[in-house]
Amino acid sequence: MAKENIKKIVLAYSGGLDTSVIIPWLKENYNDPEIIAVAGNVGQADELEGLEERALKTGASKLYVEDLTEEFVEEVIIPTVQAGAKYEGYLLGTAMARPVIARRLAEIAVAEKADAICHGCTGKGNDQVRFELAIKAFAPGMKIIAPWREWDIKSREEEIDYAESHNVPLKINRETNYSKDKNLWHLSHEGLDLEDPGNEPLYRKKGFLEMSVSPQDAPDTPAELT
Repeated sequence: MAKENIKKIVLAYSGGLDTSVIIPWLKENYNDPEIIAVAGNVGQADELEGLEERALKTGASKLYVEDLTEEFVEEVIIPTVQAGAKYEGYLLGTAMARPVIARRLAEIAVAEKADAICHGCTGKGNDQVRFELAIKAFAPGMKIIAPWREWDIKSREEEIDYAESHNVPLKINRETNYSKDKNLWHLSHEGLDLEDPGNEPLYRKKGFLEMSVSPQDAPDTPAELT
């Protein structure tokens, strides 16, 4: 489908750097289509706060926040744990939630009569495959847009430059520019100093740890959990 014929796009939206920048980029590069943002709640808790305001301010026409926690637990987490599932020795975390989110994206795109579904996965990892295969399973004829395979932006630093030039509200800055993925089962980090495995993680750095504290700051006395 030619760009000029794409009038309505459903975007997998987290409110993070990638998907925040994607909204104005789609407006600029796809002839100002309607952007419908969809956030799947898979247990990321406070990350959903203020999401609608940011999506609308950035250019989306509406935001769906879909509660996917029950099906995520029943259809994915429990069977994964029971099977002891791994991928080439890799413990699953981010990968587990993608099919559940992609299915709801496809359902909403069909219901909204959208012309395309867009995601913010980079062009070098497995995440794009997880999303796109699931989308094609539930909406075979749907066009998929992957900006990381199209635009000239080469890094998260350049994304921040783009965001600043387009007045896109962000929750991070250049010092806390970690790429994180959070769901009921896990929380992953990448970016900045973590890109070099030779670096010790900066546990005390503001904005790094969310669910714990640095070992240096932890109490020396044990705590009992009941």
